[in-house]
Amino acid sequence: MSQEVENIQPSYPLFRNDEYKESLANKREAYEERHPQEKIDEVFQWTTTKEYQELNFNREALTVNPAKACQPLGAVLCALGFEKTMPYVHGSQGCVAYFRTYFNRHFKEPVACVSDSMTEDAAVFGGQKNMMAGLENAKALYKPDIIAVSTTCMAEVIGDDLNAFINNAKKAGHIEQEFPTPYAHTPSFVGSHTTGWDNMFEGMLRYFTLNHMDDKKVGSNGKINLVPGFETYLGNYRVMHRMMKEMGVDYSLLSDPSEVLDTPADGTFRMYAGGTTQAEVKDAPNAIDTLLLQPWQLEKTKKYVQTIMHQPATAINIPMGLEWTDEFLMKISELTGKPIPASLELERGRLVDMMTDSHTWMHGKKFSLYGDADFVMGMTKFLLEMGAEPTDVLCNHANKRWAKAMDKMLKDSPYGQKTVVHTGKDLWHFRSLVFTNKPDFMIGNSYGKFIQRDTFYKGEEFEVPLIRIGFPIFDRHHLHRMTTLGYEGAIYMLTTLVNAVLEQLDKETKGMGTTDYNYDLIR
Repeated sequence: MSQEVENIQPSYPLFRNDEYKESLANKREAYEERHPQEKIDEVFQWTTTKEYQELNFNREALTVNPAKACQPLGAVLCALGFEKTMPYVHGSQGCVAYFRTYFNRHFKEPVACVSDSMTEDAAVFGGQKNMMAGLENAKALYKPDIIAVSTTCMAEVIGDDLNAFINNAKKAGHIEQEFPTPYAHTPSFVGSHTTGWDNMFEGMLRYFTLNHMDDKKVGSNGKINLVPGFETYLGNYRVMHRMMKEMGVDYSLLSDPSEVLDTPADGTFRMYAGGTTQAEVKDAPNAIDTLLLQPWQLEKTKKYVQTIMHQPATAINIPMGLEWTDEFLMKISELTGKPIPASLELERGRLVDMMTDSHTWMHGKKFSLYGDADFVMGMTKFLLEMGAEPTDVLCNHANKRWAKAMDKMLKDSPYGQKTVVHTGKDLWHFRSLVFTNKPDFMIGNSYGKFIQRDTFYKGEEFEVPLIRIGFPIFDRHHLHRMTTLGYEGAIYMLTTLVNAVLEQLDKETKGMGTTDYNYDLIR
C-alpha cells in the first residue's frame, strides 16, 4: 500500500486502488457497526421529502451548520484592517487557532493573531494574570503599534472586565499607559462574525475619538468615511479606492486588510502591511459623513457615528448590482459635490451591455442562496435585475426588520413574487428547501458542496450545482481576490453566474446523438 516515488498520488485517486478499497471495506465491516445500505438509503430518501422538511423546520434545540461564525472571528478581521495592529483574543488558545486557520484556508495567507491562552485556573479565578503577561509579551515580541483586544466564550461566561484588566496591566507597568489598546466584548454565544466586526470597529472608534471630540467639527476635513463591515473579497476594498480616486473624492476607508491578507511571495515576511492609520481614525469625526457599506450588520457603529460623531450616517444599500451602485455613487456625488466621472459612466455602460447580452440566459433561472444579510440582499437584488427568480433566501443571523425589507424588495419585482425569505435557519434547513423546492442553482459558500453532493446522490436529475460566492471559500483558489461591489463587482458576478448556467447547459446536452442537438458552439 506504499506510494511510488515516480507516481505520488493524493487520496483521490489513491484510495480507489483495489488494495485501499479492500482495506476500507474491512475497516467498515469490523469497526463501524453501520446499518445496512438499504436502511441508509431509505432514511436518506425520507430526508428529502416534505414530511421531513416539516419536522426539520420545527426543531428548536439543535443547529446543524448555522451558516455563520462567531463574534471573535469578525473582531480579528476588523483589527487586521488597521495599520500595524495585532489582534489579541482574551480566551482559550484553541479558539484563536480556529480563527487563524479559518482565515488561512480562505485567504491562503498567514494570519497574525495572539491569545493569552486561558486554561482551567483562569476559568475559575479570572484571566487578569493572563492578560497582563499576554499584553506585555505581544508588544515585546511582535512590536505592533496597536493591540486590539476581543474575547471568547470562556472570558465572557466568567465575566472578565476588559477595561479593568487592560487598565490594571498598564498601571502595573506591563505596557505603557499611552499604548493604544482598543477593545470589544465579543461573546461567541450570541450574534455572529458580523456582530463581532461591528463591536470591534465601534471599539476602535470609541478608543481613538470618544475623549477627543472637543476640537472636532463635522465636515471640516472635507472627507467621506467608508466603513466596509465584515468583508472578505479583497477586490471590494480595491474597487472602493479606485472609484473614490476616479471621482476625486477625499476619503478614508476605515479598516482595510487588503494588503496584509494579500502579501507577495518575494522572500520578505510581512506581519503587518497597509491598513487604516491611527491618524485617519482620529480624524474620522471631522468627515462630511460616514457611509456604512453593509448597513444591516453595523448597528452599533451607526449608533456611535450618529450620537457621538454627530454625523447622519446617511442610509445606503450595499453597492451591489446596477441600481444600488448608481445610488451609492450619486450619494457620494451629492455629499461631496464631485461629479461622477466619464470613466465610471463608461464602466456602467459596459455592465449594461453585458446584462443585455446575458439576460436571455439568466431570465427565469431559479436560484436559492444563503449568506450574510447585506450580501444576500445585494445578490438577490442583482438576480432580480437580471430577470432571475430567487426561490429561497436564507440568512441565519438577520433580524425581522431585514426580513421585512427583503419581502418588500421582492414584492416590488415580478421575479420575486414566489421567493421565501428565511431567518434563524441553518444549512440543514436549506438542504430540505433545495430538495422540496428545487432551484436550478445554489449561491453560497463552500459548505454548500455537501448539499450539492446530496442532491446528486438522490439522482442526477435532482442535482443542484453550487455557485461559490460568499464566505468562506475553502475549496477553490483565488476567489477571495475578486470583487462583488460596484460595477466591477457586478461584472464579475454576472460573468460567474451566466457561465455557470452555460456550463450546466453543456453538461445536460452533451449526449452524443441524444441531446447534442443543443450542444451549440455559440451561446
